[in-house]
Amino acid sequence: MEVTGIITAIIVGLIIGALGRLVVPGKQNIPIWLTLVIGVVAAIIGTFLAAAIGVADTGGVDWIELALQVGLAAVGVALVAGTRGRR
Repeated sequence: MEVTGIITAIIVGLIIGALGRLVVPGKQNIPIWLTLVIGVVAAIIGTFLAAAIGVADTGGVDWIELALQVGLAAVGVALVAGTRGRR
């Protein structure tokens, strides 16, 4: 992975984190910076998962990869909001 790829992953991850937070119903009691960090991690994991199952490089927009990333971000936001909400 090159430097431009890492920067792109961070930018896409920020958007993925916001989308993941929107997908989870209810109010999430976590700070926005944590949501964005979850999005970056979900974007990176989703990219590797998409490559592992062979859907990372398609013609046009990689919808399956994007859906994986948003799904992982939603799961991450829900898990973190659940654990932080019990404090």
